[in-house]
Amino acid sequence: MATSEIDNQSFPFGTVLTAMVTPFTEAGEVDYDVAAKLAIKLVDEGCDGLVVTGTTGETSTLTDDENIEMFRTVVNAVGDRAAVLAGSTTNDTRHSIRLSLRAKEAGVHGILITAPYYNKPSQAGVIAHVKAIVEAVDLPVMMYDIPGRTGIALSPETIIELAQIPQVIALKDAKADYQSTTTVLANTDLHVYSGDDGLTLPLMAAGAAGVVSVTAHVAAAKYRTLVDAMHAGDLATARATHFELDPIQRGIMGHIQGAVAAKYGLHWQGVLPNTVVRLPLLAPSDAELDAIRADLREGGWDL
Repeated sequence: MATSEIDNQSFPFGTVLTAMVTPFTEAGEVDYDVAAKLAIKLVDEGCDGLVVTGTTGETSTLTDDENIEMFRTVVNAVGDRAAVLAGSTTNDTRHSIRLSLRAKEAGVHGILITAPYYNKPSQAGVIAHVKAIVEAVDLPVMMYDIPGRTGIALSPETIIELAQIPQVIALKDAKADYQSTTTVLANTDLHVYSGDDGLTLPLMAAGAAGVVSVTAHVAAAKYRTLVDAMHAGDLATARATHFELDPIQRGIMGHIQGAVAAKYGLHWQGVLPNTVVRLPLLAPSDAELDAIRADLREGGWDL
């Protein structure tokens, strides 16, 4: 296993996390055996945290029972080698509590709380949503700020207030608002994680803990190198790795939905037996695949 010299007691969720895809069979059923193998592979390559059935895990098209079995599968596969976070929250507070309590029973180490999407509550509503889940579930929490998907951004003031809740220990920041993130880092003790793969280095320069990545499915060891170098103050190594990752990140995140591209990358690496996704996601066009392959070849892949 690629290991980090960082004290993970300082970062309970780890520093290099992959937002895992959910593998399916050709018939479209969840393939738990492949999921277990993928989780082990990611940890072997340097991940010390895994987010299970988040956006990239196609949580929107999984049943509650499928979600829970994915949590249980990954926890059993990696044990205490990595923190397992459950993508167990939705825009329905009561449903989020029910699913998160079941995730807790399945043994997860924490939960990812996404800002409620579609119904677009006020900032006060978001705070009340988080507090209700935390009070009922009592697990460590990573907040997830991704306005491009939820339709609402968490204000720095909201995040700072949520950071005063003892169980809220981390933030996945996919807002691409460096000033907002700087304000949060300056005024909280939250472990902030880049939710945009390409912003890992600049966010860590401001004090972020690491990354929750999609591209790490196919390049976990490189992210481990980058993150460890930043924690060690070795900017030259971190910057060189940042540049090495650039075409791979473009390939996985720059053309189509990340879950779809990640499955193709894993399939080309021989990790996944297929590239099946559930509707409304679709397979890419030939032109999109050509663009992805071109970027990955630039990143050193033999395709």
